[in-house]
Amino acid sequence: MTVSERLRRLRSRKGSSDVTGATAEQSRAEHAARAAVRGIQAGIVATLIMTAFRLPILRSLPPSANFWSTYVSGNDPEDHPVIGLILHLVYGIQGGVIFGALFALFDADRSIEPEQRGLVWGSVFGMGLSAFGSQIMLKELLDIRLESDELALFHAAHLVYGISLGAWVGSRTEGVEDPEEEYEYDDGN
Repeated sequence: MTVSERLRRLRSRKGSSDVTGATAEQSRAEHAARAAVRGIQAGIVATLIMTAFRLPILRSLPPSANFWSTYVSGNDPEDHPVIGLILHLVYGIQGGVIFGALFALFDADRSIEPEQRGLVWGSVFGMGLSAFGSQIMLKELLDIRLESDELALFHAAHLVYGISLGAWVGSRTEGVEDPEEEYEYDDGN
């Protein structure tokens, strides 16, 4: 959509009333619910993609098995492959929900389409998670120090997660994500 089309739509909406009768609170609640559903879906898809990317390269389970071993069972992490993968999926879904909410609520730069914004912000989000994971989760909580090649692949896997997350959320987000805006499409007739 061009700038002139956006301006024309904004001008045509001035003074228009809510034709559905829904209150602003209902509209925001629906908007938040849609963002949460997109985030859950994106978290599942992106985590599966990231896991498929990292497993053959690193030939090891995600460090969530180490978390379970350290704080729950006390056994060897290799004794918990299923729990490790389930925890990894749960973490990925949580990240998806957070990203979906942030994308819906705080994505102010609307000069590019949501698909491109999703890729940009997803990449940033994935690398932020990677930094948090390597510095806080691995080093501080689990006392794991990755070799330089493992660390590079850890970051690459989280970049893949972020790109996948952003692609999913961005491709399923309306062109303008304001719950109080109405869309009037001009088909040229």
